[in-house]
Amino acid sequence: MCPIVALYIVMKKVLLYILPLLLLLPVCTFAQERKVENKPYIDYRRLHYGFFIGTHVQDMEFVNNSHVTEDGETWYADVAMYNPGFSVGVLADLRLNTYMALRVMPTMHFGQNNIVFREQNSGEQSRQSVKTTYISVPVHVKFAAERFNNYRPYFTAGVSPMVNLTVKKQQQLLFKRFDFMIEVGFGCDFYLPFFKLIPELKFAFSPLDVLQKERKDLLDANLMKFTRSVDGVTSKMIVLSLYFE
Repeated sequence: MCPIVALYIVMKKVLLYILPLLLLLPVCTFAQERKVENKPYIDYRRLHYGFFIGTHVQDMEFVNNSHVTEDGETWYADVAMYNPGFSVGVLADLRLNTYMALRVMPTMHFGQNNIVFREQNSGEQSRQSVKTTYISVPVHVKFAAERFNNYRPYFTAGVSPMVNLTVKKQQQLLFKRFDFMIEVGFGCDFYLPFFKLIPELKFAFSPLDVLQKERKDLLDANLMKFTRSVDGVTSKMIVLSLYFE
């Protein structure tokens, strides 16, 4: 599926559920007491910047094909365990109107995937540790509710091209260097006296197959049985970030 078409379908479904909640939020808070607003004009700037740090968890979804080797083995791949990674980046926010903004967030993700291969008959196992250093440039549209006092919830959606700087070739599976993520998330702007603090939870998934099937430079031919046992691999990620604007 074309990434743009997939993004449109995801955004359409999510907006049907999220936007009504965001529109109803000011009604729910109308009766609350108004307080002195910190940084009252920060959202009226045409362009402003920030940075963020966070943690994330990477995941992979495997399409196993029950391939039988010449030795009668059938191998299945799965993610053995999840390890938290580290994310850091900068933010540029362009105000489109009162409720929408365009965001660009160059990011680096440092993480790891732990893959386990199990042989169906003998129960034999083989493991592969996939360390990743992603450079990504997410482009999002931010949909925010009306500000009330010193907080403002929002929903965000966009795309993120990615490149992995740490691809290792002499392992059971070889992954492509480039990937493309569709991302959706939500968070809340908290207006403090000197800056905005923004916690955000984001979900990212790729519609592309990142498995490299051609292994012409593989030195150990015995490792090809793992590649032949998998038809495709797609990437997923959950990211929890703290923004400072």
